[in-house]
This record gives sequence, structure tokens and C-alpha cells, in this order.
Amino acid sequence: MKLCRFDEDRLGVTDGERIHDVTGALAVLPAMSWPVPPGDALIAHLDRIVERAADLVDSAAARPLADVRLLSPVANPTKVIGAPVNYHKHLDEAQADAGINFGQDIKTIDHYGLFLKANSALVGPGEGIALRFTDRRNDHEAELVTVIGKGGSDIPRDRAFDHIAGYTMGLDMTVRGTEDRSLRKSVDSYAVIGPWLVTADEIADPDAIDFELRVNGEVRQASNTRHLIFDIARLVEYASSFYTLYPGDLIMTGTPEGVGPVKAGDVIDFTMDGIGAMRVAVRAA
Repeated sequence: MKLCRFDEDRLGVTDGERIHDVTGALAVLPAMSWPVPPGDALIAHLDRIVERAADLVDSAAARPLADVRLLSPVANPTKVIGAPVNYHKHLDEAQADAGINFGQDIKTIDHYGLFLKANSALVGPGEGIALRFTDRRNDHEAELVTVIGKGGSDIPRDRAFDHIAGYTMGLDMTVRGTEDRSLRKSVDSYAVIGPWLVTADEIADPDAIDFELRVNGEVRQASNTRHLIFDIARLVEYASSFYTLYPGDLIMTGTPEGVGPVKAGDVIDFTMDGIGAMRVAVRAA
């Protein structure tokens, strides 16, 4: 199932052309009081949500996709996890481009480990990207995003997929400079997630997905997740060896070669086989 969050926190099921409003499915969520359990409540109860949404979808009001404002399909992750330099060809371009490396010796994920993006950076494609520090280079980075469904710590590789609720797409926007990644990648609106969540049962092999990013119609990035250095299972295993994963946590799996700058007025089109497409407008903050 493809589940989206749209407009004023409505819940939808999409066929890629229309949004069917199944907000009534949220009634299956348990009542909560402060402090709420860690994690995203919808993802923690995704099986019940999907079951109820399936009951409602045929009779649900439908709207054209173009008429709704898509938000991040996951509203409350406890963590947005990044995987730096997780494609070898991105390593090559980062080492060759002074606008990326700023004189630093760039290495792969084996050296850097992971990083965190602030949750306040999270937006959906309908909200767009608000550029800050426009005197500096602001780059797009197209990525597959893994959504944790079942929480856990020290998850072994051979059980990793038991902990995945589904997949979505992400733009890991980046201000270039010498500061720590977690700072430069945590600007408001610099974690664009969408257009919807695709449940894990619909993705046969997340380690073999073609994707492409265009800016103003020009192809910038085109690759396949088979080229990941740390594949999906290894990312889950590795992340959970450092911190507990909770339902709704997002693992942005890394970007391939072709990263480049954007400016206010640009339009990013990002497509990923089996998931969908999102168009994201870039503006000045």
C-alpha cells in the first residue's frame, strides 16, 4: 500500500494519480497521554492502519494528486539518520570537487559511520526547500529512505528486514562548508521526505532500485541502490549497534554521484522505481 500524509494532516492511499482520503483509519490508533511512547504512532501500528485503510479506500473521497499538498509520510521519527559517502562514484566526485571537499580528504561510510539530521529539517515535497546561506553552495542529494517499523537495538543483519515498515524517497539537502555534517544538513526543510510511504511488501528488492533526479529538466543523478557500499540490511544492523531504533525512524541510505547546486526558482524532479515521483520547488528562505 502507498500511504501519504497531505494537506492538514490527512491520511491518504494513492494509486499515483489520485489520493483517497482514509483519515478515518486513524481511529484505530490507541489513545496516548504524556509522555507519549518514543516513535511514530502511525508506523508503530501500521498493520492496523493498513487493514482499516483497505476497508475504507473503495468508498473514500478521491482527489487528483496535483490538488493536494504532500507532507512527509512519517510525521514523528525520533531520528533522521544519514549515511555519508555510501556510493563509490560519489566518493570519486567528492574527492575531485573542491566545492564539495573544501580541502578535506574524503573517505567512505566505513570511516565516517553515520550522522543525524535534526527532525526540524523534515518536510514533504509539497512544502518545498527554503534555501539558507545562499552565498554558499547548497546541493541536492537523492536517496532511498528506509522506514523502521519494529524497533530494536543490536539488530542482526539476517533479521534487519523484519524491522522495516517500508520505503520512501528523500532529498538530503546540504550546505557545503567545513562544519560538521549534522549541522550543515539540518537546516529547516533540508530533509525532504516523500511522496508517500510504500509498505515493504510492495518492494521486492530494495537493493536493486533505479532512480533519477533532474533539476529544471536536466538529469543530474541516475543510479541504482545495488551500488550502495553499506546495503539496506547492513545499514539497519550498523545503526542499531549504536542507538535503539524506534518505529518511524528514517535511514537515508546515501547518495550517488551527480550531486550539484540548486538556487531559488529551481525545480527538482525525483523518481524512483516502485515508489513514485516527487516534484520539489526551491525558494529562498
